[in-house]
Amino acid sequence: MLAFIIRRIVQSALVMLVVALVAFALFRYVGDPISSMVGQETSLADREALRTTLGLNDPFIVQFGRFIGNAIQGDFGISYRLQQPVMELILQRLPATLELALVSGLAAFIFGVSAGVYTALNRRGFLSTGIMAVSLIGVSLPTFLIGILLIWLFAVELQWLPSFGRGDTVALPGGWTTGFLTSSGRQSLILPAITLGLFQMTLIMRLVRAEMLEVLRTDYIKFARARGLSNRTVHFGHALKNTLVPVITITGLQLGAIIAFAIITETVFQWPGVGALFINSVRAVDVPVMAAYLVLIALIFVIINLIVDLLYYVVDPRLRVERGAARH
Repeated sequence: MLAFIIRRIVQSALVMLVVALVAFALFRYVGDPISSMVGQETSLADREALRTTLGLNDPFIVQFGRFIGNAIQGDFGISYRLQQPVMELILQRLPATLELALVSGLAAFIFGVSAGVYTALNRRGFLSTGIMAVSLIGVSLPTFLIGILLIWLFAVELQWLPSFGRGDTVALPGGWTTGFLTSSGRQSLILPAITLGLFQMTLIMRLVRAEMLEVLRTDYIKFARARGLSNRTVHFGHALKNTLVPVITITGLQLGAIIAFAIITETVFQWPGVGALFINSVRAVDVPVMAAYLVLIALIFVIINLIVDLLYYVVDPRLRVERGAARH
């Protein structure tokens, strides 16, 4: 187990190094950041002096080595656009993104697994048919259109929920801010969370349903029924447990995708998260912020994948048996 963890950590470090190289090389050629930092009246000499001060005239390998060395220490430089430390900007907005991602991801997992199990066990029922039909909306419609429709219905027509912003927040120790502790914060979270989690919920639901139907046809389920076990024990003690292995994989990857691709939702609802910061940085060619964002997203994916691999040992005992047999 320890050797497996060490091997995965080494692989993760190599992945992060490649991502850092790609991000740093890509954003070197998206435009000239000096043009967005100074006015048209700035002389060429002043522009060149600024490039020298920022280290933009150094060889690529020198710039990349400096970037890696500083990134290991949590230093991604100064934002060209806002003239503030990049890590400080990200940490200010990270609570909003993580709060939105965790709520939408948790809701997608709970409702997705519940609906998947129900539609698998009652696949010919009227409600199951309706759920499968409605799930096509989450799969077919793009995220921005779902968000606009929810704003039109619940914010404009019914005026039940706010259409933008995060609402009032409360500062917690360590610089963390949350909207869970205020009424406006909880209300502001509903529409973005539904928009962001709807596709993931339908994906998980359809996966659970398909896996559940497949497991229910296996011989050991038939044998469990022949032993006289109750339907509850067969469905939830045997079938559902064996269904969760691929579900954990998809859920882990989708949680990373929720954080990475919350950009659209944050833009539609003007949610003050990291995604909105990235969009504004792209417009201003703010290279340090863009590179730091991609490295952060890659780190989140790597950590989630490592956690998913470890959860396999908890859910599927066959992996532990196979590795034990391999050692002997």
